Amino acid sequence: MQHPAAPAPWIERQIRQLVDRRGHAWLLQGPTGLGQYPLALALARNWLCEQPGPGGACGVCPSCHAIEVRAHADLAVLMPETLMIELGWPLSEKAQGDIDDKKRKPSREIRVEGLRDVVEFAQRTSARGRGKVVLVYPAERMNAIAANTLLKTLEEPAGDVKFVLASESAHQLLPTIRSRCQLHTMQWPTATEALAWLQGQGVVAADAERLLRAAGGRPDDALAYLQSGRIPSLWARLPAALAQGDASVLASLTPAQAIEALQKLCHDLLLLASGAEPRFFVPADLPPPGALAARYKALSDWSKALSKSARTADHPFNPGLMLEALASDARRALHLP
Repeated sequence: MQHPAAPAPWIERQIRQLVDRRGHAWLLQGPTGLGQYPLALALARNWLCEQPGPGGACGVCPSCHAIEVRAHADLAVLMPETLMIELGWPLSEKAQGDIDDKKRKPSREIRVEGLRDVVEFAQRTSARGRGKVVLVYPAERMNAIAANTLLKTLEEPAGDVKFVLASESAHQLLPTIRSRCQLHTMQWPTATEALAWLQGQGVVAADAERLLRAAGGRPDDALAYLQSGRIPSLWARLPAALAQGDASVLASLTPAQAIEALQKLCHDLLLLASGAEPRFFVPADLPPPGALAARYKALSDWSKALSKSARTADHPFNPGLMLEALASDARRALHLP
């Protein structure tokens, strides 16, 4: 039996910190891209492992194998159906049947039906004798009815069930849910750790820094950018192309993706104009700071315009026209001497 892939070093550190702590419910909170889901799954694996060690689950016992193949009877996973399909978790028989029969599309939120299944799951006897675990991710995707259903179970949990909620927007959760969980704020990796990990995932060294910068230092997001095919080649040429009015540089992006990229570019240009270091772009890809000082007001106005555009990014009247308008606004803001 093969071991599951080793967790990233910053996730491994947090596993060691959390595995022996008491509490029936944990909330892992922090921004996207820091590994909430891998850490939540690692905790579930450790709690159910038949021979756990100080660093977490053994990775080779029948329980660990059952989790690896998504078939552990004592682990209930609550996610939006779209994400469960993406990550290889099986849907309930009814949900899978409805989707197969084209009665509905996979849900993008955590449905109350799933929570009702969890209530029944929590009342069952453990199949393997190591207790039961409920993993909820991203927890903020529960609708109001689902969240209240979970709250009742958290308030009166069965003796042998543990909960691990992972969230990228914990402020959206009911305060009563947050108050019933032990809180853990996700730790950021060092740049050295993140770059080494990206290279271990097959990212060439020359691209790793641009990817990590584009993701704001968040390794999981950086890897997702690479898998999307949009970065790093786009990232390197985006500033110069927009300064020349080349709208084609945005052609592979949705309006929402384009606005996110432009907001990061505008953010860095404002930092440079103020004498600070950029966060999202390699300095060599950006205009010289001296040329930006006189454009501070234009850049500030551009930032406000991007915030306004972001409100309609998911439902543009005409995506092509919106991308052209975004490129035109960028060119005006970047009209450097």
